[in-house]
Amino acid sequence: MHFSSSFLKHLMLAGATALMFAAALTQAETTINGAGATFPYPIYAKWADAYKTKNGIGMNYQSIGSGGGIKQIKAKTVDFGASDKPLPVEELNEAGLMQFPMIMGGVVPVVNLDGVKAGQIKLTGGVLADIYLGKISQWNDPAIAKLNPGIALPKEKITVVSRSDGSGTTFIFTHYLSQVSPAFKEKIGNNTSVSWPAGVGGKGNEGVASYVQRIKGAIGYVEYAYALQNKMTHTQLQNKSGKFVNPDNETFQAAAASADWAKTPGFNLMLTDQTGDKSWPITGASFILLHKQQEKPETAQQVLKFFDWAYHHGNKMADELDYVPMPAPVVKLVEETWKKEIKDSKGNPIWTDSMLQK
Repeated sequence: MHFSSSFLKHLMLAGATALMFAAALTQAETTINGAGATFPYPIYAKWADAYKTKNGIGMNYQSIGSGGGIKQIKAKTVDFGASDKPLPVEELNEAGLMQFPMIMGGVVPVVNLDGVKAGQIKLTGGVLADIYLGKISQWNDPAIAKLNPGIALPKEKITVVSRSDGSGTTFIFTHYLSQVSPAFKEKIGNNTSVSWPAGVGGKGNEGVASYVQRIKGAIGYVEYAYALQNKMTHTQLQNKSGKFVNPDNETFQAAAASADWAKTPGFNLMLTDQTGDKSWPITGASFILLHKQQEKPETAQQVLKFFDWAYHHGNKMADELDYVPMPAPVVKLVEETWKKEIKDSKGNPIWTDSMLQK
């Protein structure tokens, strides 16, 4: 049988188009999409790289802030959302969502002061609150000087840096300050986005870090991994037990030790201002949000497989970035909740024990 060269060209073009379409479908099917908190972004990115190398499944995560992540998962424009602000049970039920804690870490105050090293400046929660209220506006203020004898504090204006976007990091930070300062609770309060009386705003942890690094006399708050990666100068904080502590893996773990996830409906638990001599007072968890009824069960399974793998194989990577992995009993509790709550359109469970990647 003889085919014209024109026919063969069209046949080859059609075949190439079909292959490209199939490749696009394969790419779409092997990538899960999420959006939300900037707080866990460094560890999610590291897990994603390792998981793709091992299993060929990509994870595209938009680090847009907790507020954006909540909006996108409610709108079903992503496969999962991420938030450092745990949603109350009523809001979860209204949106048809469930949430679970994925990782824990710390929020730390960072400063830009010439000649001052990381961990050298000591602050109390009350003094930190007064700085963000605008009551303390100079670094040599007596309230700061009293906590730091022997340190030559400059007569320099304090430039307060905060988040300009809806942020779980801000939620954790303002939750802590609202606990330790009645004035802060009354005038500013606790939310993912608040009205700050002064200063400048940066988008994301990276935006706050950038402003603090550029402005002499600045103070801001960022997730600890960002402080480490950018070699920023963090402060010590006085905890609920009256001890001054530095932020690190040990003090985050100490704060998380007393958390009782099993007795908390919807895993709606905050870890700020915990008791214990070694507890870092601004510790928090980051949460994953998923729809209980899944329109794309295969994609939902891939999402759960990724987080199951991270729970069981990602702890060393989390430690390296100074996050605190979830304890094994909490992981077991979370995965039992997956079986009970996440289902397909026919009511069948998406997750089974046979999917565990141990």
